[in-house]
Amino acid sequence: MSISKQIITLLQERGSMSSSEIAAANAHVSSLATVKRVLNELVEKRYVEKAGVGKATKYFLSAGYALLHTIDIDKYFLSEVDERRINANFSFDLITQTLSEVPIFSEFELANLFQFQKRFTDFRSSATSFEFLKELERLAIDLSWKSSQIEGNTYTLLETELLLKEQQEAKGKTKEEATMLLNHKLAIDFLVDNLDYFESLSLAKIENIHSLLIQNLAIPRNIRNKPVGITGTNYKPLDNQFQIRDALEQTCELVNAKSNVFEKTLLTLCLLSYIQPFVDGNKRTARIVSNGILMANNCVPISFRTVDSLDYKKAMLVFYEQNNISPMKQIFIDQVAFAGSNYF
Repeated sequence: MSISKQIITLLQERGSMSSSEIAAANAHVSSLATVKRVLNELVEKRYVEKAGVGKATKYFLSAGYALLHTIDIDKYFLSEVDERRINANFSFDLITQTLSEVPIFSEFELANLFQFQKRFTDFRSSATSFEFLKELERLAIDLSWKSSQIEGNTYTLLETELLLKEQQEAKGKTKEEATMLLNHKLAIDFLVDNLDYFESLSLAKIENIHSLLIQNLAIPRNIRNKPVGITGTNYKPLDNQFQIRDALEQTCELVNAKSNVFEKTLLTLCLLSYIQPFVDGNKRTARIVSNGILMANNCVPISFRTVDSLDYKKAMLVFYEQNNISPMKQIFIDQVAFAGSNYF
């Protein structure tokens, strides 16, 4: 076990400790100087917080530790669903406390995100309207395809392009698959025509995007009034319509209070899926609404094109079960990097 893991284990067991107390507990493997160095690293990562000065300084696990610490997804899913220790019930505190208090991105991560954002801003300032819209169309096709594929749609990217550009349905595919893809394009086109739509997030706007995405798919509109189950997990979303509405309103307040667009986007992506406010179409809605926030803030939208569908689902399950955002954050960072390098 690494020294950092030993320190975290000690703090989990004992609450708060001084550096000398931690060093004494690890005397057989590390010196006080090493312990202080590792503690500083953990503080920088926001896994650990400290209080007091000098010899009275105490260290303790931060509220962000569960949210931000790295999880080995492959190792995590070696345990079957009934063997995993999870947070089975919905947590309002996650929204109203942890996510409102803990910065999600480090300064280094934000610097990288803004680097790719600058490429998009430079392109948009120099491109003609025709060039910009052509690139948006290309990204919209990729996003429609991948977002639908994550939900089990079997259209290929080429078949999706033919459908969205020429209304040509693929042979051997269902009408519902074509409709799902066309609805994605409809929702994205709405955002392109209303770029400032998600300058602020509201329940009515979320419901509007959901309505566009489920059009002609025999999926009920509006907030659900019955329980839903999620395949592959024992996490149980809220089943009370009024609590679901409260959770959505709190999410809107949280997102609107954040100043950083990337935090706004990632929180929306994760929390709309976590709440599961609709009978179906929740993750699709989360992906389109989160892109709407990026577009409203003049930021590069993301297509999720290079995401493995299983990896995406596993990352969301980790957020549901452990309230840990780290795997989804990495997916988001990777997709901003891909979009900034391959579109516009």
